[in-house]
Amino acid sequence: MKTLDINARSWYDKVNGNSYFSAEIVLDYGTETERRYFLPFQYGYGDQYQYETINELKRQKEINDKISMLYQLRDEQNVIVRASKIDTLKRNLKEENY
Repeated sequence: MKTLDINARSWYDKVNGNSYFSAEIVLDYGTETERRYFLPFQYGYGDQYQYETINELKRQKEINDKISMLYQLRDEQNVIVRASKIDTLKRNLKEENY
């Protein structure tokens, strides 16, 4: 893996005071070895999408179990890490497929 892109969308439920997110994970963007994974609509706030990305990459056997933070990929394995999160409407979280 040379690059890791995380495109997350978040929604805040004002009525109940909860935050939710979904995300698309892209490894080696724009190359022949590009792979995509998706984090479905789920509860979480702040940087939770980053922790869930690490967990998903472990489940997919893309990284080893010793990795627990994105900076480890960047600093120890020289992976280019790009992460972004935008606020959106609830209906957009489910329409975008991630």
